[in-house]
Amino acid sequence: MDSLNLLLEGFATALTPMNLVWAAIGVLLGTAIGVLPGIGPAMAVALLLPVTYALEPTGAFIMFAGIYFGGMFGGSTTSILLNTPGESAAVVAAMEGNPMARKGRGAQALAAAAIGHFIGAVVGIALLTLLAPTVASLAVNIGAPDYLAIMVLAFIAVTSVLGRSRIRGIASLLIGLTIGLIGLDEMTGQQRLTFGLLHLADGVDVVIVAVGLFAIGESLWVAAHLRRTSGEAIPVGRPWLGAEDVRRSWKPWLRGPLIGFPFGAIPAGGAEIPTFLSYVVEKRLSKRREEFGKGAIEGVAGPEATASASAAGTMVSMLTLGLPTTAVAAVMLAAFQQYGIQPGPLLFQRESGLVWALIASMFIGSVLLLVLNLPLAPLWAKLLRIPRPYLYAGILFFASVGAYAVGGETLDLLLLFVIGLIGFAMRRYGLPVLPAIIAVILGPTAEQQMRRALQISDGDLTGLVNTPFSIAVYCVVAVILVWPLLVRLTPWGRRAPATEERERVDA
Repeated sequence: MDSLNLLLEGFATALTPMNLVWAAIGVLLGTAIGVLPGIGPAMAVALLLPVTYALEPTGAFIMFAGIYFGGMFGGSTTSILLNTPGESAAVVAAMEGNPMARKGRGAQALAAAAIGHFIGAVVGIALLTLLAPTVASLAVNIGAPDYLAIMVLAFIAVTSVLGRSRIRGIASLLIGLTIGLIGLDEMTGQQRLTFGLLHLADGVDVVIVAVGLFAIGESLWVAAHLRRTSGEAIPVGRPWLGAEDVRRSWKPWLRGPLIGFPFGAIPAGGAEIPTFLSYVVEKRLSKRREEFGKGAIEGVAGPEATASASAAGTMVSMLTLGLPTTAVAAVMLAAFQQYGIQPGPLLFQRESGLVWALIASMFIGSVLLLVLNLPLAPLWAKLLRIPRPYLYAGILFFASVGAYAVGGETLDLLLLFVIGLIGFAMRRYGLPVLPAIIAVILGPTAEQQMRRALQISDGDLTGLVNTPFSIAVYCVVAVILVWPLLVRLTPWGRRAPATEERERVDA
């Protein structure tokens, strides 16, 4: 009841006219910036930090929260319409959302994403309000072996479910891990794959990798095939979700937050892992598995609700432990310190008014996000009416601006186009792009956690599997690896390859 009373006081603060204005500005800025490839919510918050010096802390953090959620939806918009994620949490949305857009169902995909974000945010923020102390205590008890096990699960899952060839999935994973090795070894300080370039000592920013593989790779691929295809604009289609779309989406909308919130609350790589796991779950539970990869709405609804709930979950460890689990949370932590406020166990006592106003503003921002963006879904979908040569020229321009804004270095642009050529080659030879992105994001963290676990165990390999949680995760990994082999031994499994071959020939 104390939490409820404090939350009501937070709503009283957040619903003042000025704070409502800051929330609306944050949502609009976040959506607009998230739509631009490569310029995600973290960069938006970082760029706006100097602007907020004159604001009082409550208004500033209310605006930051709006940017966070707005940026996530904006990233999903370009991910769905243009196959160009605005930030890493929107990578999975491209897998089903972009095929839907190509079929003239871009507005439906955006509507499913907007409602998914709203439901995920509301459920996630409610869980943040109710379970923050419990989830924070669980996060404290998770050690290096557990983190490593989660990363291995993500690597194995991403290479096992995407595409028909595990070899191609593993090849894509290795490309990403190699890119992730670039830079200084955090333990020894030695340079790895830097080729003597000082600029590469800090590694390659994940924004440059994601934009290069998706935006530049996709643009080059389209340019290579424009002469073979008509290049006509894709029809926008009917602007609202039909009864069948809602029937297929409501369960993924509700399942997503249950996956996203726990992963957001613990230091497990942000929204990338839970969004992909949500995609895997929806594919496994769907009665229309054959549509996945061709535009299944469940593959948009579930991961988008998961991403939004994960964003709410990241606030748990950031507010209660001062431990940021995403780039945006790290920038917001810097913003707290800018105002002389230190997040941690005592924050709810010392700055209870600010914290509960921030949590209340997340509810308000989620409503504003739905109200503003659901009617705009057909308008965003009309981006597809732009002739493709002009559209992808614009993508190349904004992708280049986004990559240059990361560090302000010309070498970043060269890296962007080199990685874009790699993305083009991956499309040419049928390698899925997502495993490479996951590997770049999680590879360095997995290496760090593995070496930390081995240091703790004095080099003993059993130190990697010495906790019940890690053992349970590795059992799940073993099931993922062995299950397809067991299925092939069944009569149904032996018939499946022949059926797939006939479908491929017919196509």
